[in-house]
Amino acid sequence: MKHLKLILILIVFTTGFALKSEAQIVLPEVKIEAINYKYLNSVEAGAVALPVKRLQREVAAFDLKTSEFYEDEYDSYFISFYIPEGEILAAYDKDGNLLRTAEKYKNVKLPTEVASTVAQKYPGWTIAKDVYLVSYYESKGITKVYKLVLENGTKRMRIKTNEFGDII
Repeated sequence: MKHLKLILILIVFTTGFALKSEAQIVLPEVKIEAINYKYLNSVEAGAVALPVKRLQREVAAFDLKTSEFYEDEYDSYFISFYIPEGEILAAYDKDGNLLRTAEKYKNVKLPTEVASTVAQKYPGWTIAKDVYLVSYYESKGITKVYKLVLENGTKRMRIKTNEFGDII
C-alpha cells in the first residue's frame, strides 16, 4: 500500500511539472512576407547559373528600411550588389519595393538551350566569352540576353541569343 501511494505521488508530481513546463513555452510569432515576388517570378523563370540566382535573391530580399542608406526624405534609392561573376544595380521606392534592375554577368554557365543552339548552328565554333544581361522593369517585365563571342581558329564572331537559345 505504501508503494502504491508513493507511485501515485510521483505520478502527480511528474505530470504536474510536465504540465507546468508545457504551459510556459511561448513560441514567437511567424511573419511571412512576399517581398518583391514579381521580380523573383520573372528572373527565376528558366535556367540560370547558381551565382546569378543567389545574387538575384539577395536583391529581392534586401530590406531597404533597415539598411544604413534609408532616410525618410528620399523617394527612390539605387543600390548596387556585386559578386565576382557580375553585378546588379537595383532601384527601390521609399517603401522598399523593387522598381527596376540592370544586371550584367560575365562567363556564367549557359542554359542548355543556348549552348545546344550554338553547337547546332555553328559547328566547329567554341564559345570564348559570354555576357548575360538582364533588364527588369516592374511595369514592363523582363528582358534576358546572352551576348556570346565565338571562335573558330583565328576567326571570331559575336552573336546574341535570348534565354531560349533563339538568335536575335
